[in-house]
Amino acid sequence: MSAEVSGDGIAGRTPPIRILLADDHGIVRAGLRALLEAQSDLRVVAEAADGPSAVALVREHAPTVAVTDLSMPGGGLETIREITALGLPTRVLVLTVHAEERYLLPVLEAGGSGYVRKASAHTDLLQAIRTVARGEVFLDPAATKTLLRGYLGRVRTGEETDLVEVLSERERDVVRLTAEGHTAQQAAEILALSPKTVETYRHRAMQKLGLTNRAELVRYALRAGLLGGEEA
Repeated sequence: MSAEVSGDGIAGRTPPIRILLADDHGIVRAGLRALLEAQSDLRVVAEAADGPSAVALVREHAPTVAVTDLSMPGGGLETIREITALGLPTRVLVLTVHAEERYLLPVLEAGGSGYVRKASAHTDLLQAIRTVARGEVFLDPAATKTLLRGYLGRVRTGEETDLVEVLSERERDVVRLTAEGHTAQQAAEILALSPKTVETYRHRAMQKLGLTNRAELVRYALRAGLLGGEEA
């Protein structure tokens, strides 16, 4: 287990996003550190090579975002659950080679806030870190499309009920835009509504679905096939 702690942000500026890197391959961590620390708003404060070390370092440093591999020793979903259980503001972003549906929902259900494939890290990781640091959820487009395709197939064969039918058209629109990361103001502009009306639709939809927060709403939107565009 190794850790490197950096200082605070420059006075008068927004503090940098503090990041823990957890991956059992040192060369991967080195590459990620170089990518991230080239950005003025990002700072790697610790590194871990396995799940237990990652949990211990999160407890010690309370980073803004923990970027964790899904397949490292002692890692996977249990590490996400343990980090979440610490009750710290740290958000967990999974960086993995997997894009299959069976990994995406379990990551979110374990408390993860995002999912990026290593193959697209050079284009998606920076955006993903900034997104989850804002308290939002980042979904890898390829993984989302895979999940959507699987869900729609189950609906067609009758294996799964299309729960989206309980929502009105406007409620579905607001749920979809919220799950995609739009603020109430942005959703209002897209739908030609007031932000207050958007908030009302969102609150009503979440009440109907028994949801309490944005992460649950995103999981619902994925299960209901509201994300991903076309059905193919």
